[in-house]
Amino acid sequence: MTFARPMLLLLLALLPLWWWHTIRSPKPAARYSDVRQLSGIDAGRRWLGRLPLALRSLALASWIIAAAGPEIDLAETKVTTEGIAIVLAVDVSSSMLAEDFAPSNRLDVAKAQSIEFISARPDDRVGLVVFAAEALTRIPITVDHAVLLESVSGLTVQMGGLEDGTAIGTALATAANRLRKAPGTSKVIVLMTDGENNRGRIDPRTAAEAAASLGIKVYTVGVGTEGEARMPIGRAASGALRYQTLPVKIDETLLREVAQTTGGRYFRATDADALNRVFQQIDQLEKSEITVTSYTQVDEQYQIPILLGLAFLAFELVVASTVVVRVP
Repeated sequence: MTFARPMLLLLLALLPLWWWHTIRSPKPAARYSDVRQLSGIDAGRRWLGRLPLALRSLALASWIIAAAGPEIDLAETKVTTEGIAIVLAVDVSSSMLAEDFAPSNRLDVAKAQSIEFISARPDDRVGLVVFAAEALTRIPITVDHAVLLESVSGLTVQMGGLEDGTAIGTALATAANRLRKAPGTSKVIVLMTDGENNRGRIDPRTAAEAAASLGIKVYTVGVGTEGEARMPIGRAASGALRYQTLPVKIDETLLREVAQTTGGRYFRATDADALNRVFQQIDQLEKSEITVTSYTQVDEQYQIPILLGLAFLAFELVVASTVVVRVP
């Protein structure tokens, strides 16, 4: 509980002084020629003479507390502004099933690290774009991270009916279009791919220049080992994937140019730990500058102490007119 006017509580310190002054002040008294007739009064009941004063003090204390404005917090609303708007563009082509990140494949590791990255940035607006031969906005830019994390967890190869291939330019254009009208000045694309641009009508360099003109920074991540990796090459009659060890081809020159054009950086992740370090570096490079405004709804509970004060005062009047009667 808090108080709207806490300084008024200092008046409670005056009550003991008032009590002391009232007790010490001389009282009017009746003169008796013989006080022996009063000797039968039970000394144990003499505290009743103090009861009206005690009740008056409790009434005053209750009203002072009411005047101080006791408050109970009902709800708190936080408004966050100027966070970073981020779009994760994730390659879901069949090559992301390569098992060079044993015991997991590339896509599973990318999903796990994306989830950790999103969870570490609760105040940022984040969207999700997936791409293969085409690009698809999976989740528009949102602050609802629960929905976003669920969508990232459910990523599969060629989801949404996407044809196989790698359209980096289309993915960049789609992500930049999502960020174009996003509020704030800090806008970032994190693009993860394990291949070369071989599909789509938009050249990645052109898409990068367009992103740069919109003030969007692109971080590109090449996902995959160097040399060779066990890649899926099709399905057997049973439906199981068939694998073959093939050379890893990542167009690092292109990814580096795209990043440099927009003021971002290129990273190569050759295993799960490396990809984790990449996301940590991006997290450090793109720190949010957040302004949080809190609004607290309170309910002032002055009614209860006022009623208590009236009850004490009424009790005092009853006691003073019945049990403790003052004789003039």
